[in-house]
This record gives sequence, structure tokens and C-alpha cells, in this order.
Amino acid sequence: MSAPSQFALLKDRRFLPFFLTQFLGAANDNVFKYAFTLLVTYRAHEFSRLETAQSVQLIAALFVLPFLLFSATSGQLADKFEKAGLMRLVKTLEVAIMLLAAVGFYLQSFVILCICTLMMGLHSTLFGPVKYSYLPERLQPAEIIGGNALVEMGTFVAILLGSIAAGALIDSGPNGHLVSAGVCVALALAGLAASTAIPVGTAAAPQLQIDWNPVRVTLENINVARRERAVFLSLLGISWLWFFGAVFLTQFPQFAKETLGGNPAVATLLLAVFSVGIGVGSLLCERLSRHQIEIGLVPFGSLGMSAFTIDLFFAVQGLPFAGDQTISQFVAHGAHWRVLADLFLLALFAGLYSVPLYALIQTRCEPTHRARIIAANNILNALFLILAAGLSAWALSSLGWSIAQLFLATAIANVLVAAYIYSLVPEFLLRFLSWILVSVVYRIRKQGEERIPETGPALIVSNHVSFVDALVLMAISPRPIRFVMDRAIFATPVLSWLFRQVKAIPIASFKDDPQLVERAFERVAEELHDGQLVCIFPEGRITDSGAVLPFRPGLTRILEKDPVPVVPVALQGLWGSFFSRKGGPAMTKPLRRGAFSRIGVNVGQPVVAAEASPDMLRARVVALRGDWA
Repeated sequence: MSAPSQFALLKDRRFLPFFLTQFLGAANDNVFKYAFTLLVTYRAHEFSRLETAQSVQLIAALFVLPFLLFSATSGQLADKFEKAGLMRLVKTLEVAIMLLAAVGFYLQSFVILCICTLMMGLHSTLFGPVKYSYLPERLQPAEIIGGNALVEMGTFVAILLGSIAAGALIDSGPNGHLVSAGVCVALALAGLAASTAIPVGTAAAPQLQIDWNPVRVTLENINVARRERAVFLSLLGISWLWFFGAVFLTQFPQFAKETLGGNPAVATLLLAVFSVGIGVGSLLCERLSRHQIEIGLVPFGSLGMSAFTIDLFFAVQGLPFAGDQTISQFVAHGAHWRVLADLFLLALFAGLYSVPLYALIQTRCEPTHRARIIAANNILNALFLILAAGLSAWALSSLGWSIAQLFLATAIANVLVAAYIYSLVPEFLLRFLSWILVSVVYRIRKQGEERIPETGPALIVSNHVSFVDALVLMAISPRPIRFVMDRAIFATPVLSWLFRQVKAIPIASFKDDPQLVERAFERVAEELHDGQLVCIFPEGRITDSGAVLPFRPGLTRILEKDPVPVVPVALQGLWGSFFSRKGGPAMTKPLRRGAFSRIGVNVGQPVVAAEASPDMLRARVVALRGDWA
């Protein structure tokens, strides 16, 4: 049975009130900030004695400051207390802040509005860890990607709508600031009302003692995240995305004016295209990942981000330039459509990049530390935002770069960052290869994948049909798998390095290399003791007849030492493929069955170790495979 669409969550009480709460909060953030920014930009004499540029920078700094100061504490609060109640308290605080902001708008008080900006930053700081740690507690594993996609999409749509609404409200007349104040209060009240419908749950770590030292707590949380390298580098990967996005979002007004010759409406168009791209990319994640956490999309996303940013650089060279173009004048030039397409596509790939990273952090970090790790990520995000602002200003002023050159440099840096991260965690690249295999080369039908244990050690046993069996199994597993594989496959050029990095275990026949066999059994025991999934192919070699060969007794030796659950799995449809040995050596007859041929993976019920014999497990695998070899 196929998993329901992610949009079904919008009808579910577990998700809808939460989604509305975060959507309204993000919209309110941007209505308030952008309205305040426009007032100090266009009516500075009424609202501030500072220079316009200084006022704008101060507003941005005040909003980011709480992320640096209070993220560590907010993460602890989100782990210690029940999240629905905490969200209601945060929304109550938002109403109080917006009532004070209404006074500030009425009195045209720069000081009061700056205080409210700082407090709204605190509001977002408190809400962030709750938001991202709530999802894995309430959603099923198959819903995690869809839930994160909707949240990511909703956030950027809220940013877009909030920014557009603020501009329209301020332009509505001399009392536009008062109308803005009323809208901010109304959004805060609506968010509070939505939060009252969020189902009450349980606290993740109610015994936690709050440590008020933010530096010590942040370092502790980062150390917890570093226990799982993929989690820690995902934190850095998300922070890098904030850097990447900040470079674009902060430069859109100047990019529209100086490079494209557009008026402020064209800058808003660029923001709209970028936001819609992020939303579409986020929503595509569920379909492309087949309702599971597919980190193979992360390299795909980073490649697309760089490719279309580089093309954007070339797209703006030699454009027809006319100052202060309206949107209609801007889109009348065919060359400008390439610019819009590049912006849309680089943002789309950014959505594909970000959603799996958030989902990986949520599901692989320790549940009792989930909110604190997300809070540590918020601190890193804030630091990367500050770094993006500083480096952008330095490149544009000191180096004399154009904005297009700044975008190009960011794209090249993105390639280098991606190469660094994927060299440290090759699991991303292997999952990318497996995703390409089952999404482009083949069409996969999965059955029973939910029977693979979400936690704890287990032994997966599968028939061995082709040279890509490990990649296919990797594509359907929600967890990393330690594969025991024939040393000839382990030594495959290029893949050999990747197999070593993901801790694959080479093995040979006892006759050929008894020492390697003993090391392999020791490695299997170590991985099972560490709570990992281990997969063996008990036939001992790839079939050359299509039949499931007898299972060797080595699995009995594994289970005698470590009596873990055994999960039988049948691979279907790979016999006769380019990677199988049907009709001769594998990988010698390209397009033997053509592209997009169907394959299947059928996962059986786990078997307790005491009942798992080689003959019984082989019979299970044969039954699961059926007539579809």
C-alpha cells in the first residue's frame, strides 16, 4: 500500500494546528520586521535619528542577537517541558510583544520598535527548537519527510506573503503604520488560537536541570551531535544553506536595481520566484524520496544549487539595461526569463538539499537531546548569517566585485563545501548513487520495508542477484547498513573507497583467505554490539543461474554469538539486468533490458535468532521472491 500524500497531514490534528501556528508566526515576523524596515527607510525623519543604512543594519542585528544568546536555553526548555504547552506560552509572548509594537507604531517610537524587534527574535529563538523537535515525536517515519517539506514550504511562503503584505500596508496611506500594527496583533492572536488545538504530549527529558551558561550548553550539545558524524555534518550543511540563502536574499534589492535595472517591484518578483522555488523543491522531496528519509537527495540538491547559480552569472552578462523597469517591462525581455528560471531552479534544488538534512537530524540524534541539538544548529545558523553579511560586504566594497561575481563565488564555494562534507561522510554519496539507481535506472516496488527495525541491532539476509544489490537495499532502508560483501565486489574500482568509508565488511571463502574470514566475523560482532544493521548475502556469491543458492552456515555462527533479530529480504527483478550474470559475465551487455525496468524488494517478518536456521531463512527468502527473479 502506498503512503498517503504529504497534503493529507493538513487534515490531521497532529499537524494542522502546529503548521498554522508556525506559518502565522513566520508571517508575523516578516510583516513586523519589513514594515519597520520600510518606515526607517522611507520615513526616517519620523522614526529614527540614525542614518537609514545604520537603522536597517540595527534591525537585522537585533533580530539575530537572541539566537546567539538564548538558543542554548531554549533547547533545554524544549526538551524539559511538554511542547504543546510551551508553544502556547511562546505564542502568548508574541501577542504581548505585538501589543507593545502597536504602541511603538502609534507613538512612532524607534526605541520601542527596536525592543520589540529584539523580543521577536527571542520569540523565534524559543520557537525554533520546539518546531523541529515536535515533528519526529508526532509523525510516523513515512511522514517525516512530508511534514518537514510542508514546514519548509510554509515558512518561505509566509516570508514572501509577510514581506509583500508589509509593503502594501505601509503604502496604503499616511496611516499605513497603524494598519500594520493592527495586522501584526491580529496575526499573533490567530497564532495563539491555532496553538490551543495542538495535541498535548509528553516531555522528552523532564528530569533535565537547566544550565544557564549558554556557551557550556552549546559546546555540550555540539559534542552530543558529533557522536553521529552524519548528524554533526548535517548541522553544518544546514548552516551553510543559511549562508548561501542569505547571500541571495540580502542582495535582491541591489541586484534588481544595479544588475537588472528593475524597480523595487522587480526585487519583490525575485523574492517571490526564489520563495516559490524553495517551496516546490521542498514538496518534491516526498515524491523523489518515496516517503522515506533519502539523504541521497542532498548531493543532488547541492549540485543543482551550484549549476544554476553559475548559469545565473552568465545569464546576466550583456543584458539589455534600462533603469527603473516595472515588472511588465522586465518580463518583456526574453533574456530575463533565463534569470528567473535560474533563480527558481537553484532555489528548488536548495529545497531538495535542506529537507532531508532536517529530517536526518530529527531522526538520528538522541531523542532526549533533540531540541538542544536543534538549538545548537540555530546558533550556528546565526553565526553563518553574520559571516555571510560580513563576507558579502567585504567582497562588494573592498574587492570591488559585482553582485553577479559574488553569486558566482558562492556557487564555487558551495562545490568545495559539498566535496568536503561528502568526503567526510560518503554515506551521502552512496545514498545518492542508490537513489539514482532505483529512481532513474530502475523503477522499484517496495513491500514490507517498515519491518526493518528503526533502532537496535538486526541481521538482514538477502538473496544475491547482482553487483548492485547493496545499493538497492540501501535505497529502501531508513538506516545505514553495514554490508558483508565478497572482496571482489568490495574491490570494485571507485566504489571500493566508498565501501570502506561506510564500513562495509569484505569477506572471502575460508579456503581462499581464512584470516579475512575471521576478521569479517569479528567486525560483524562489533557492529551488532554497537546496535547497527548488518546485511549478509548467505549464498556466498552472486547467482549465475537465477536460482537462490543454498545458504551457508556462517549466519549460524553470527547468531550463536549475537542472537539478534533476523530480517529476510528478497530482491526481485534484477536477474537478467546489466549487473547480473545471466547469459555471461555481468556488466558486459549494456541496455540488456533497457532503462526504467521494474525491480522489487520484499521484506519479510523478522525472525528470532533461536528459530533462524540457514534452510529456514532460505525458504523464507524464496517465498518472498516468488516467481519474480
